[in-house]
Amino acid sequence: MIPVTSFAGKTVAVFGLGGSGLASCHALKAGGAEVIAGDDNTTSLAEAARAGFITADLRSVSWANFAALVLTPGVPLTHPAPHWTVLKAREAGVEVIGDIELFCRERRRQAPDSHFVAITGTNGKSTTTALIAHMLREAGHNVQIGGNIGTAILSLEPPTSTSVYVIECSSYQIDLAPSLDPSVGVLLNLTPDHLDRHGTMEQYAAVKERLVDGAANAVIGIDDDWCRAIALRRAEKPGTMLAISVAGEPPPDFLYSFFGDGTQLVFATGATAQSFVGDIAGIGSLRGSHNLQNALAALAVGTLVDPDPPWESHIEHFRTFPGLAHRMEQVGRHGDTLFVNDSKATNADAAARALSSFDDIFWIAGGKPKTGGIADLVEFFPRIRKAYLIGEAAPEFAATLGEQVPHEISGTMEAAVAAAARDAAASGVPDPVVLLSPACASFDQYRNFEIRGDKFRDLVLALPGISRFV
Repeated sequence: MIPVTSFAGKTVAVFGLGGSGLASCHALKAGGAEVIAGDDNTTSLAEAARAGFITADLRSVSWANFAALVLTPGVPLTHPAPHWTVLKAREAGVEVIGDIELFCRERRRQAPDSHFVAITGTNGKSTTTALIAHMLREAGHNVQIGGNIGTAILSLEPPTSTSVYVIECSSYQIDLAPSLDPSVGVLLNLTPDHLDRHGTMEQYAAVKERLVDGAANAVIGIDDDWCRAIALRRAEKPGTMLAISVAGEPPPDFLYSFFGDGTQLVFATGATAQSFVGDIAGIGSLRGSHNLQNALAALAVGTLVDPDPPWESHIEHFRTFPGLAHRMEQVGRHGDTLFVNDSKATNADAAARALSSFDDIFWIAGGKPKTGGIADLVEFFPRIRKAYLIGEAAPEFAATLGEQVPHEISGTMEAAVAAAARDAAASGVPDPVVLLSPACASFDQYRNFEIRGDKFRDLVLALPGISRFV
């Protein structure tokens, strides 16, 4: 745990008592603050009370003595309307911050020379965060990984001069961190997302830009117009700015860049001078152009944090990266058939990344449908040997696939896995892939995508003769 000493002797309101909220309570109390904990959920309030914290209905207390409101990222700050706690805080002149901000303040007080790598973007944040942490840990660094990836940042070890914090940051967390100042800020990409919480794409992009704008050094993907504009602005500011691109050529207008050409990684100075760095072909956990971008970002971070090892050593560390559960996770093999769990693909755009990474796919798809369905995936239909449709979306997906793709409405995961495994084994193709990449939310049959992916994994590993990936 990281004791937060910046509020020692002061009273702080904490609203939202999930994992990060409770961690904030513990960290503030350990640092000498008095904590008043609140939540709209009575079960969460009871848990905080059992942990020894003062709990209260923050609607009925005086805000005059609060030094700050620490808000959980899941609570609206601005859109569709500020939460009532935010309005209370503003009325009383109380700052509204989150746990990332508490960490930033403590790092500046305790170990300002520690490395702090912050990663954001619409897609790929978690994989890139995990890959960077793996790469730097394998290189011998004292790595702490947390943030939006699932471990509350204040539950990590206190900062020292040798600490390397690798932290995934959502737009909600950035919005609550006004003094965010990583030593390396990473912005991967931007596409419309979370607009219900930010109002417009312009506002969403502005929040994301703050992470690299406040960083000492920056790594920015420049393959979408939003990020390219941000990168051009960031290049005019102090510190090193490394552009990354999967376009297969050195990006113009940037002094230093890493770019991907197929599976090859290349460093470029300007538009002409190029140095081959390495190749990620054959690394199963880094298949696809989206993972090429993740690898480029990790390599750029490695160059900034640990410039002494040759680039090739970072690539070697990539080879032992296991990947993340539910994100192109290699579950096992049965004969020549590879089984892949991509349950995190909850929309068509995410499923496209998986479908583009394989040929001869036996595709398990469906669930609670998103707007637009799978019509945008038509370019990948020739890769699909057969589709096995589950959940509410099955009839709609069947209509879209029509006569272009053989398919069956399996209904359940159990039926889909059994049928796909049977058909893949009998297909006669060299390397068939049974791919769960649903292009749907899970809520019709499963509480979340993790439970859905766990079910797929359990069913695959129960197949006779399966060889599990370790």
